[in-house]
Amino acid sequence: MNQTQAALVLIVEDYQDAREMYSAYLQYSGFRVAEATNGYEAVQQAQDLKPDIILMDLALPKLDGWEATRRLKSDPRTRDIPVVALTGHALEGHAEGARAAGCDAFVTKPCLPDALVAEIRRMLKSSRTY
Repeated sequence: MNQTQAALVLIVEDYQDAREMYSAYLQYSGFRVAEATNGYEAVQQAQDLKPDIILMDLALPKLDGWEATRRLKSDPRTRDIPVVALTGHALEGHAEGARAAGCDAFVTKPCLPDALVAEIRRMLKSSRTY
């Protein structure tokens, strides 16, 4: 990403209303946004678009977010892209499991849009120098 271009966020979420809400708020907050609805699409979009950060729902159809993250982190083309796990499952151990799969951060849904934007900015700042 160059200095003048907004960061590209890949939102991976199978629930359309949530995906559209995150997308609209992130665009409003100055980000460019791409979307995927399952883990296979997430891997393909990440390889094709090289987003600056990925918001990954863990409970996805076809290929879940756990496995999609493992694949992204094992691929030299995508391993350095920060992945933020987004999940409605706040069970004990899920954050550790997400990190073991390769997620760089863990956010429980529902979350306030401002909190999500703050986490994205924190992750982008710690992963790259702008």
